[in-house]
Amino acid sequence: MKKQIALAAALVAGAGAADAASRDYISIVGSSTVYPFATVVAERFGKSTAFKTPKIESTGSGGGLKLFCAGVGVEHPDITNSSRRIKQSEVDGCAKNGVAGIVEVKIGYDGIVVANSVKAPRFEVSRKDLFLALAARVPGSREGELMENPYQTWQEVNPALPAIKIEVLGPPPTSGTRDAFVELAMEGGCKKIDWIKAMKKQDKKAYKALCHTIREDGAFIEAGENDNLIVQKLESNPDALGIFGYSFLEQNADKVQGSVVDGVVPEFDAIAEGTYPVSRPLFFYVKKAHVGKIPGLEGYLEEFTSEKAWGDDGYLADKGMIPMPRAEREGFAKDVATLKNLEM
Repeated sequence: MKKQIALAAALVAGAGAADAASRDYISIVGSSTVYPFATVVAERFGKSTAFKTPKIESTGSGGGLKLFCAGVGVEHPDITNSSRRIKQSEVDGCAKNGVAGIVEVKIGYDGIVVANSVKAPRFEVSRKDLFLALAARVPGSREGELMENPYQTWQEVNPALPAIKIEVLGPPPTSGTRDAFVELAMEGGCKKIDWIKAMKKQDKKAYKALCHTIREDGAFIEAGENDNLIVQKLESNPDALGIFGYSFLEQNADKVQGSVVDGVVPEFDAIAEGTYPVSRPLFFYVKKAHVGKIPGLEGYLEEFTSEKAWGDDGYLADKGMIPMPRAEREGFAKDVATLKNLEM
């Protein structure tokens, strides 16, 4: 009987080892904005080591965190990219599914641009213009009055803007770019209206619903997670505007141009200095339980957090990512090396 128990235990252990080794590549999901940066790192890692090139899927920040938090094991991703910070509710969801150990890695900064075709004049808008053009509800003629958004052209929003139809191509609700846009651009413009700004102290929930809810009458068009598709549509329609990360603007500078927002052009230095008003940090999250189990995971993390990758003169800066200050890079590199647990 003892021999049989020992044999059964050995078989179970062997099955566990087989499961652990059943995936010999790194699985990464998440943000479409972080995707091109992660892809460059993955390709360099695959070419310079004996490990397979990591597999990366562009699922959007929210979609990636949902997949990442679903559980531990080879059927679940090892890393998720995100163009916004993880939410407490997502951390709680992770914990419920056994994903308790998470390492947060901030990788740099990005600006969210509102772009149009180079065939058309460059747009100059304020965050207030963007809110009034895209919000589901906007102020009426009297203070405290709200109405369904009636504006059909940019000139109706602001007489200084062109008399063309409001048509903005942007990301879906699962996108971190969408989250950041409504928080930085739309809420930023919403707060320019004094009585709405005062509402934040009285009824935070109503204030957020007003400032963050995008209209659904066709003026804003969800274009999926593929930012390249937005660029293509802007090329074919010079009157339309599109929302995506700065890196896509830089990569497609021959096709599209960034709008001036609150008097600031979306350029590398303006985003790095924080003067461009629609800027945000970029992240990825690592499942600690997979480190040491998935071949090459430690090496990929080391490559991404190296100065040759994310440094001031690193190859990610060449792709449009805005590097963090050196002290911040060193801090996150140390967190990765020690697998420091996420702190909210």
